[in-house]
Amino acid sequence: MSSTVSNPQGILQPGSFLLPESESMKKEEAELVSVCWNQDSSCFAAGTSHGFRIYNCEPFKETFRRELKDGGFKIVEMLFRSNILALVGGGPNSQYPSSKVLIWDDHQSRCISEFAFRSEIRAVKLRRDRIVVVLEHKIYVYNFMDLRLLHQIETQANPRGLCCLSHHSNTSVLACPGLHRGEIRVEHFGLNMVQIINAHDSSIACMTLTLDGLLLATASTKGTLIRIFNTMDGTRLQEVRRGVDRADIYSIALSPNVQWLAVSSDKGTVHIFSLRVRVVGEDSYSTENGALLTQQNYSNSLQGLVSPTIGTNPGSSLSFMRGVLPKYFSSEWSYAQFHVSEVTQFFAAFGSNNTVAIIGMDGSFYRCSFDPVNGGEMGQLEYIHFMKMDNRP
Repeated sequence: MSSTVSNPQGILQPGSFLLPESESMKKEEAELVSVCWNQDSSCFAAGTSHGFRIYNCEPFKETFRRELKDGGFKIVEMLFRSNILALVGGGPNSQYPSSKVLIWDDHQSRCISEFAFRSEIRAVKLRRDRIVVVLEHKIYVYNFMDLRLLHQIETQANPRGLCCLSHHSNTSVLACPGLHRGEIRVEHFGLNMVQIINAHDSSIACMTLTLDGLLLATASTKGTLIRIFNTMDGTRLQEVRRGVDRADIYSIALSPNVQWLAVSSDKGTVHIFSLRVRVVGEDSYSTENGALLTQQNYSNSLQGLVSPTIGTNPGSSLSFMRGVLPKYFSSEWSYAQFHVSEVTQFFAAFGSNNTVAIIGMDGSFYRCSFDPVNGGEMGQLEYIHFMKMDNRP
């Protein structure tokens, strides 16, 4: 598979890319094609059949939208809160190919570069110094400044476009499916090191990294267990159970303080789990080599540290019979829960002050809170149908 990179000066002129306001309002109501959090979950992007929209979460508001003549986008990847977005065509009647990435500068209202491939693009991931394009069997890593191809990574079939990046300036970590079922490849580019983690027996369905890239959370297509790994040495640090029945995991999120984990699935429940992994502060190291030393010490003493005011995940009353009864009797179950519709996909992320934000492919936005001491059912703080908001920015 080969790629073509160009820096077009006239491919998409602002006049041909953006609809005049009066013309856009005459079009039929836009359909939601995709939703995606930005890197710190403070915003999310919605790809529609007519373009894309950007929303702020706290407070909730639509910050801007772009209406297009030629259809919409199935991938709208933000770069934190900057003016740079990665766009891939998709949705009803889109004239933009699903095999091309457009790097869009919204301040200039134009495409500043593009990446063309011979097959459908499954995902695009951005960090401040890298552009990562995910295809079915291969991942391309480019330098953001000069668009130079830095790495090509072979993977097993990856129709979900699974790939995640670290976002601290002093660590450069990429996690993606390996070449075998249930395997995850972790690239520590700053250390020139690769860690292969045999995470599950089944194929990988979902994964996420902490912002520093030192912890990885994974789920398989079976969807019953979520596992947390040390990315430096592949050690499994914790395992929690979503349920007993199979489920399709839609999202996994780790809180910024790495005390909580959120999971959404097709079972209609967002689960919150308490984590027992030790948190290494950002100021504990200044380079990735320092991070390696910190994690080596950490992996030698894996007993979890939890604040006395933070609850622990409930387990079965029969957990004392571990090894005799089936494994789920000794599992850690979710600490807090929030119920949503089972008929659409929902994606969860952590907000401030023990809150969780949830966005759905039906246009729903929920913000809810959980009790960090007692757990239980979460309380709904806010609900908005963002595709039907009248207050345009």
